[in-house]
Order: sequence, then C-alpha cells, then structure tokens
Amino acid sequence: MTAVSDGNRTTVRDSVAGGCLRPLHFRGGRFATIPMKIHEYQAKEILRKYGVPVPGGEMATTLEEADTTAKALFGAGNKVVVVKAQIHAGGRGKGGGVKLAKSLEEADAASKAILGMQLVTHQTGPAGQKVQRLLIEEGSAIDRELYLGLVLDRASAKIVFMASQAGGMEIEEVAAKTPDAIYKEYIEPAVGFQPYQARRLAFKLGLKTAQINQAVAFMTGLYKAFVDTDSTLMEINPFITTKDGKLLALDCKINFDDNAMFRHKDLKELRDLSEEDPLEVEASKFALNYIKLDGTIACMVNGAGLAMATMDIIQYAGGSAANFLDVGGGANQEQIENAFGILLSDPHVKAIFINIFGGILRVDVLAQGVVAAAKKLNVQVPIILRLEGTNVEEGRKILKESGLNFQVGTTMKEAADLAVAAAKGGK
Repeated sequence: MTAVSDGNRTTVRDSVAGGCLRPLHFRGGRFATIPMKIHEYQAKEILRKYGVPVPGGEMATTLEEADTTAKALFGAGNKVVVVKAQIHAGGRGKGGGVKLAKSLEEADAASKAILGMQLVTHQTGPAGQKVQRLLIEEGSAIDRELYLGLVLDRASAKIVFMASQAGGMEIEEVAAKTPDAIYKEYIEPAVGFQPYQARRLAFKLGLKTAQINQAVAFMTGLYKAFVDTDSTLMEINPFITTKDGKLLALDCKINFDDNAMFRHKDLKELRDLSEEDPLEVEASKFALNYIKLDGTIACMVNGAGLAMATMDIIQYAGGSAANFLDVGGGANQEQIENAFGILLSDPHVKAIFINIFGGILRVDVLAQGVVAAAKKLNVQVPIILRLEGTNVEEGRKILKESGLNFQVGTTMKEAADLAVAAAKGGK
C-alpha cells in the first residue's frame, strides 16, 4: 500500500494491473479492494486446476529441497532451470531474484544467492523483502513474450480482459507511453467471457493461426479461475509462445478479494503472513481496518470516508499520515485499546490524531475508551482529538475531567494543525 500525494490530496492506493495505481474503493463498511496476495507458485497451482498450461517446477524452502528439484528437472532432459524468488512484489528479475542455470552447479549457486537475501524491488520499498521461498522451474524456449490480465473495472462495473504484445514489460509503462498497445474486452456479467472475445484478443496479439484455439482455451481457463476464486487481479506477464508453438503462463500474479475469503477456506490457507506488515496482520485479528503508511501522525477514525478526508487534511496542513485506521461504527473499548497499541507500535509516530463523528459509535463511549487506553498504555505522544456527533458534550467532558493532557480541536482544520505542530515537536 502507498500514500500518493498531488500536493494537496493523499490517496491510499494498491498496486494492480501490473503496478498501475488504482484508489481503494469502499463497500459495505470497509475497503473492498484490500487484496489477499499469494505467491507465484501458488498461483500456478491454481491455474493448473483450470487447464492453463504452466512450466513444471516445485517450491523449495531449503537449499536441499532446491537441489533435489533442480536434479529432477535436469534429469528429465531440461537444458535450463530457472531459480525464482517468491515474494509478494514485482520486479524480482531486476532486483536479482530470478536466475537462469544451465547446470546443477549453476542452479545450486543461484539458490544459495537468492534464498535468504533481502530482495529490493520497486514494489518492496528500500527495506526490501527477505526471500524465504524459491520456485525451481523448468526453462522454456521462448519465441514471444506477451501479456494477459484480468481486473475488476469499477468504472464499468465489469471484469475487463486485457492483452498486449508488450509482454515482459511493466504494464504501467505501456499504459503511460503507448496506451493503444493494450487491448481490452469488457465482459458482460450475465453472459461471461465469450469465445469470440478470446479470438479477437488472440488475433490482436498476432498469434499464429494454429495457436488461436489454444489461446481461446487458455483465456477461458483464466477467466473461469478469476471468477471462481473471487479474484480482483490476475496477471500473466509474460504470457509466452514457445518455439514449438505452445502457449505458457511463464509468470502469474493473483490477488483475491479478502471480503470473499469466507467462501474459500482452501485459498485462505495460502496466505503468507511473513509477507505482510506485522502491524496490519495484528490489526486484522481485532477486526480493525489498518494500513501502515510512511508518515508521523497516527490516525484513528470511524468511517472510511472520514479516514480519507483526515489524511487529506493532514497533508494539507503540512504533515503526513502514519497510517489508515478505521475502527468502524461499532467499536468498543477493547478495540480502541487494541487500536492504540497498534498505533504506538509504529516507531515513527510522533502524534495521534483521533477524528470521530459519533453516530453508531457515540462520542462519550469513544472518549471513555480513549481515556482508559491512554492510562493503561501510558501513552506519551501527544493526542489530538476532533469530536462531533452523538453525545459530543458528554465526550468532551470526559476528556476534560480525565486529568490527561488531550488537545481538542473544534474543527478538522484546527485539529489537523494541532496534530502537525505536535508531530514537529510543538514548533
């Protein structure tokens, strides 16, 4: 997740469609497109179930497992083996996380170099991500590298199937420089993806006549997998043709809508918590919608829209938000205490801005929770509040009589200014 600013407005966004940025959308009391991600090897296992051809290979967590798989692949007649880091980020090849090996010795050396490394890519941030899993895979005789992707397009309320001849490239670069190079087919929900649409995309990709039927089956399998698994994103980059005319998904990325995971216990088990921010994992245990950002002002807000507005006004006031945190309309004292604990676990936090519009969550209940949590956790950073709504006067009275040094702004702008000043040490 990233916070993107145009100077006045901050937007929490997620990387979709090959790194293209799209705002998160709100649905049913929470964000709908906070995705559950899986590894490439897991995605390929899903594709296999739907008849989508992928290279043979195995996941390894140790050098011994990697060596065993490489031996088996070379023993089966493969002249090239690929060693691929498995992390939840793109750009692995550029970061040194993908290596080709033409011998068992080269494969072993590649596994030793990659397993355990701190892999830095344009999607991991400067800290990088530790590689704890490898995919040892058979090499492919690549003829062409193409691109296929499916994503839920909220503007049209349809799934869009995308294809491009610019495979192997970052698709956001293609979209920015040559948008006409991305071909799209919008899928009517009532009828699904039709063979004629697959053929149209196949012809635009310039596939050979003998490959068209293969492509139709390939794309149909992708669409069925996308729908059946409640995916929000499915990318094959590169989608390759081989020198003997076959089609393969050489790489695969799948994100799922986490709101739908109650329907997919098997998919939920694929979640790798070691790839996620520890604070976000902790927040999910308490039904808190939390996304860690890079700023210094922690936010606690009830309601996603108000949370976005809070980050906007912090940016406008000259500060930066340390997180997105929506405690929801029905938060209780225990949840508020847990929320405080998560906010304070971020060492970059210099001030806490609590912005509450009391409706379902009454202001006096919130105030009681804040006071109890601040005393229990011995909160030392400044706490700034903006309170409006049901029982607001009672809430303000509770804060005033608490004996704690809360700062209360009468408006969002005033509270934001107080929070920014507090985060800068009162300057």
